[in-house]
Amino acid sequence: MGFDEITASSLVKIGLDGLPVDEAHSDQPIPVNPAGFVIHSAVHAARDDALCVMHTHSLNGIAVSAQRDGVLPISQQSLFVLAALGYHDYEGVALNDEEKPRLVRDLGRNTFLMLRNHGLLTVGASVADAFLAMYIFEAACAIQVRAMAGGGDLLRIPAPILAGIQAQAAQVTRGLGGALAWPSLLRRLQRHNPGYDR
Repeated sequence: MGFDEITASSLVKIGLDGLPVDEAHSDQPIPVNPAGFVIHSAVHAARDDALCVMHTHSLNGIAVSAQRDGVLPISQQSLFVLAALGYHDYEGVALNDEEKPRLVRDLGRNTFLMLRNHGLLTVGASVADAFLAMYIFEAACAIQVRAMAGGGDLLRIPAPILAGIQAQAAQVTRGLGGALAWPSLLRRLQRHNPGYDR
């Protein structure tokens, strides 16, 4: 299915064994991407707080994941990411269960994980939290790619400011995290893709 064709009822619930757990899909041959399963199942098995795991292959995210220094402290968005960021070195297409412990180790208790030469991963206690984290992660990468393309010297934000960014982020979102923007995003989705929730 294309992303624009997916509805709530077409999602497949998969157990940690890789098999469908939803009886509505148990007799249907719905393919599950094995590489996606390795990554997501590793995180879900290790992190009880990670009720949602998002993983993308965005152009900006992959571009920054291929840069030796990774995310640079050059924007407010990058500070939110840097406050809870891990890195995982590329091991090829994620088809090997033996990679799971290293993925989990590299994510640690962080919200953000940069998969080197591959893409971005975020976790959250809700879909809203994981989505907002991914939005900020992608924005930080897009800003960095554009800033570097400008060719001038980059102005880095001093480390003492980074040290206090998590408390400032909680203050800005009034402790709501992704829930602050989520209702508006769902209304926009309903306008652009009516019936997504069926």
